[in-house]
Amino acid sequence: MAEHKIVHWELMGPDGDKLAAFYGDLFGWSLKPTPGLDGYNMTEAEETGIGGAVGQGNEKMPQYQAIYVQVDSVDEHLGKVEGAGGTTAVPRTVIPGTVTFGLFTDPAGNLVGLVEAETPPAE
Repeated sequence: MAEHKIVHWELMGPDGDKLAAFYGDLFGWSLKPTPGLDGYNMTEAEETGIGGAVGQGNEKMPQYQAIYVQVDSVDEHLGKVEGAGGTTAVPRTVIPGTVTFGLFTDPAGNLVGLVEAETPPAE
């Protein structure tokens, strides 16, 4: 069995709630707002195969699609990415009580996320 599984996906745009309504209506997904993350709406794996989110991007990346691969260490894997010809897009980032993640682009420009298995403690 693979050690590094795809565990999450995101479809992001300038208006997260509008985008969530679009996908919810189109596919019948129950997208629920995430407290503290405006415009970020999550769905569970039972509905979509792999849990994910539809939401609002930011100034740097207003619109993107990404898959997230689970790893033991985001920093370690971002180092591997750099050595293999990819580029770090978002360094290791911790959202207390929720997730530790990072994003990179591969040599073809695809955006891919890394997420640590262990949930960081809440502050």
